[in-house]
Amino acid sequence: MTEEEKDQVEKNEEEKEDEVDEENGEKVEGAEGVVEGEAAAKKKKKRKKKKKKKKSASNGGAGGGDGENTANNNNNSGVPSKKPHGRGLKENTFTDSYILSGQTEPPTIPIAELFTDGNFPEGEITKHGNPKYDNVFIDNTFRETDAEKRALDRMQSDLYQKVRQAAEVHRTVRKYAQSFIKPGIKLIDMCERLEEKNRELVQEKGLDRGIGFPTGCSLNHVAAHYTPNKGDDTVLQYDDVMKVDFGTQIDGRIIDSAWTVSFNPKYDPLLEAVKEATNCGIREAGIDVRLCDIGEAIQEVMESYEVELNGKTHQVKAIRNLNGHSIGQYQIHAGKSVPIAKSSDTTKMEEGEMYAIETFGSTGRGYIVEDMECSHYMKNFHAPHVPLRLPRSKKLLSHINKTFGTLAFCRRWLEREDGGSFTVNGNKGKQEKYMGALKNLCDVGIVQAYPPLCDVKGCYTAQYEHTLMLRPNCKEIVSRGDDY
Repeated sequence: MTEEEKDQVEKNEEEKEDEVDEENGEKVEGAEGVVEGEAAAKKKKKRKKKKKKKKSASNGGAGGGDGENTANNNNNSGVPSKKPHGRGLKENTFTDSYILSGQTEPPTIPIAELFTDGNFPEGEITKHGNPKYDNVFIDNTFRETDAEKRALDRMQSDLYQKVRQAAEVHRTVRKYAQSFIKPGIKLIDMCERLEEKNRELVQEKGLDRGIGFPTGCSLNHVAAHYTPNKGDDTVLQYDDVMKVDFGTQIDGRIIDSAWTVSFNPKYDPLLEAVKEATNCGIREAGIDVRLCDIGEAIQEVMESYEVELNGKTHQVKAIRNLNGHSIGQYQIHAGKSVPIAKSSDTTKMEEGEMYAIETFGSTGRGYIVEDMECSHYMKNFHAPHVPLRLPRSKKLLSHINKTFGTLAFCRRWLEREDGGSFTVNGNKGKQEKYMGALKNLCDVGIVQAYPPLCDVKGCYTAQYEHTLMLRPNCKEIVSRGDDY
């Protein structure tokens, strides 16, 4: 007998039982009839409850028994429906929008398995900004139709696919993160959950592919470079303003993108100012455009906004000593800085480069200093050869070289059982008593420490960031999504 036939038989039996119950309830009168009627009703309710429970168990079995794949969490409709808890994103943002590409909810399928033909979604395609000489803009649109530029563009298709795959991983992971980032969550739990999903969807494989850098979750006056060390039990509060900044890399091609999370609507003008400033920087960017021109445009947009906090009006200030940056292979800061305030740097953007356009706004003084306990570290890309005398320093450097190379890492990763990469170290990578060795590597210039960057206490800072490629015939904002 098929499942449908079994269901029909059960349904017929239940209808017969219901009829009997109704007849029994009608045969008696007075107080006795009321009691019997109530008994029949209770019996009917119990039967329905039993049926519902059976149906729920059946659905759970079909889901594979995953704790996350419960009836409440699954979206079987195929239509995105879940909204993020935080503000600062587009109104039409759904945290489960990845189901449209065949992904599960929550996401469990590696991105490479969703796009088996190797063609990953393009980012936002726009024309290059026009360079300016002697206050006159030069038309850059010839690149869109030039046959030579289009041929050069086709030659880089393999590179583009790697970058787009990393970008699709980033979009999916951040959507997943937006579904659980809310007041009351421990920042260390948030970071570890996000990073595990990042490893899962990119199919972490040591230096070939994995996490681009540690997850930043800087709060309020802290603008960047903060992630919890072990034992840090900081909890996200309703009135916090948090910058979530994380990266994904494939073959050293890093996607660097960030957004700001807040829950109190009073911070909306601050977030809007920084988001619009970032979008302005993206619009202005292009081949042969001077970096100083981008910075000036960003500052003009940023500082046109005001935000009222506790009865006092603050101008949103660009944090003038923070910048965007060019990105190289296995090199998050590849040498060029994109200012977010007026500057005298006439360096030009060039064809084929990748940039992280990021802006920071503050209600404070608009200037940051290094402060607090350090969590971020990175081996210098041009590290000198220094003879090390301490065995622990040699051991730690060997671990850094094979696990992270010149990618950034944090202390939490060194203290994992896999030391930061299960593919490379298995469950035998945990570093013990390493702080002295790490300090020694920093002192001799092999490793650089990156402490948290802080404005004045009591102020609030926000950040938005996207990664873009300057292709020969267009500009592709690869990390762009429908969220920001």
